[in-house]
Amino acid sequence: MHLVGGREGCTVWPMPGSAAPAPKSPSPRLWRMRRWQIAGTAAVAALGAGTAAALAAGAPAAAITVAVVLVAALAAFWFVRNRVRAWTYTEREDDLIVARGVLVRRLSVVPYGRMQFVDVTAGPVERAFRLATVKLHTAATASDARIPGLEREEAARLRDRLAALGEAKAAGL
Repeated sequence: MHLVGGREGCTVWPMPGSAAPAPKSPSPRLWRMRRWQIAGTAAVAALGAGTAAALAAGAPAAAITVAVVLVAALAAFWFVRNRVRAWTYTEREDDLIVARGVLVRRLSVVPYGRMQFVDVTAGPVERAFRLATVKLHTAATASDARIPGLEREEAARLRDRLAALGEAKAAGL
């Protein structure tokens, strides 16, 4: 029994007689970016909620409110860390496999011949961390294969490779 992907909860079996490609993960910068987002949101929430509670009910209520916000931030750190670690993608000969999900594991298999175009986006926060997201568009409206948190160079490489493979498979080569 040979299993590709080694991640608990995500089993991808190789095709018989094929080399098993190693799954790839998003950049470690994705986790850094998410930490900054959670910390910033928690700081603003703690300040706002703590000030409101202090004005409305006094210092003890403010301390409890800030503690609740900090516990929620710790839970968000744990959840987002696991969510970032759950994203993997595997480039196989005929398709791309994207696995994700913490509570609900999701595995998307996108055949190269079904791809219509590959979109690379980077919002302001992603650009600050030199990251990009690759999104695959197919004829199926339910297709939601995207890979967040890739280094810019890896995103460009993956976009070019997927576009070339998509054209070759669609042309029947």
